[in-house]
Amino acid sequence: MNAITPIGKEETAAQRWSRFSPIVTGEDYVDSLRNRHLTVYLMGEKIDEPVDHPIVRPSINALKKTYELAIEEPDLATAWSPLIDAPVNRFLHIVESPGDLVLKNRMQRRMGQLTGTCFQRCAGLDTISVLHSITYDIDQKHGTEYHQRYLAFLREAQRNNIILGAGMTDPKGDRGKRPHEQEDPDLFMHVTRRTDAGLYVTGAKAHMTGGLNSHWICVMPTMNMLAEDRDYAVVGLVPADARGITYIYGRQSCDTRALEPGDIDAGNAQYGGQEVLVVFDDVFIPWEHVLMDGEYEFAQLMVSRFTAYHRASYVCKTGLGDVMVGAAAAIAEYNGADRASHIKDKLVEMTHLNETIFSSGIASSYQASQLDSGIYMNDEMLSNVCKHNVTRFPYEIARLAQDLAGGLMVTLPSQQDLEHDVAGPILQKYLKGRADIPVEKRVRMLRLVENMTLGRNAVGYLTESLHGAGSPQAQRIQILRGMDVERKKGYAEHLAGIDIIATDAQ
Repeated sequence: MNAITPIGKEETAAQRWSRFSPIVTGEDYVDSLRNRHLTVYLMGEKIDEPVDHPIVRPSINALKKTYELAIEEPDLATAWSPLIDAPVNRFLHIVESPGDLVLKNRMQRRMGQLTGTCFQRCAGLDTISVLHSITYDIDQKHGTEYHQRYLAFLREAQRNNIILGAGMTDPKGDRGKRPHEQEDPDLFMHVTRRTDAGLYVTGAKAHMTGGLNSHWICVMPTMNMLAEDRDYAVVGLVPADARGITYIYGRQSCDTRALEPGDIDAGNAQYGGQEVLVVFDDVFIPWEHVLMDGEYEFAQLMVSRFTAYHRASYVCKTGLGDVMVGAAAAIAEYNGADRASHIKDKLVEMTHLNETIFSSGIASSYQASQLDSGIYMNDEMLSNVCKHNVTRFPYEIARLAQDLAGGLMVTLPSQQDLEHDVAGPILQKYLKGRADIPVEKRVRMLRLVENMTLGRNAVGYLTESLHGAGSPQAQRIQILRGMDVERKKGYAEHLAGIDIIATDAQ
């Protein structure tokens, strides 16, 4: 992206795209985030250049890896796009078959293995998927032009190889009130005015994964809407550097370790996740980038389809689970306990839980169904089962990893102590495990387990597993809606002979 301040408040779509240059490599991506003149607050300070901030940079590195993977493993991380007749990053690909969804899941697991954290692109990919069918369906009912606008945007997104952030979650305010009933209307994103050139929105999007690291943001409804909520039923595409946007960076456990000297205590110094509160103050969206404006009856369907894609995307946590199994096995080996039967049994249990998550997610992809717009969507029941497994199993995997790591994981002295002239030799003596394993190797592995179960990347592995893409009750509601108990009662009554009794009684 060029270092140009937006030239005017009511920019056209063409003017907005003119500020972008095609991204190829990971370094291209990092460079594209520089000199954007964003308004960013982190820990009480306004940050001039987020790219170089030590707390922000690990999250940028995780996204950088999505570009590197496309070069290193193209069969997995790229796909051929019919829109531009060229290969594209799979994170920008339209789902043309169940096989595309399967490859997506495998790519997500691979990214988790490589980064050990949330790599922040799944919600954007799932937004691209849901927009295809929703814009098509709205056009069929209302005669609008949303689908062609969407396709035009996606062509440019693919040509420029950008990252799209998903802005779905509103602050919501009083949960007992609908959007139009809130005391403060800004607690849900809403249209404030319309002009010949486009519309303006005000509000905020919370918990936006990788929002600061994205090039564009798609704002969309967070829940079902009524006719009175018409101004809240808006979908629009906004450059991340558009006027009127403010980013407030979210704290993560132990994130200030990135400010300390050395890289051991961070556990995973290279990669991290990111969530931000993104505030929109009278932000302009040209009509070419408006994909819903008042079609409130499609808001619930959009959310439902998005979650069908996104809850299956949580197979990414199995990549992190692979890291957890590896870390637990390694620390058992470093401690000299790897041959014990109970150690092996715990590693088996961790693997069983991890593969159970993956099996439900990938099954939902294999059993995808085709929508009217021509693309495919995950099986909703199995997608929700996948995400519901994710709300539980990573916690048990993490518990078992902590069990195998031992208490030293949370009582380790600092890297400064390890390197101290006096304290260092003492620690080298008393922190020894197996004689042939260097103390630093053991310490680094313990710090990784701490990082993923208690520290910064516990956000991506545990809390996000619980609350991301809807908290557990949200999946239970969807499972209840799809469980079709009456049909299953029919199976049972038939085998029990009850339907015969009913027929005789008639």
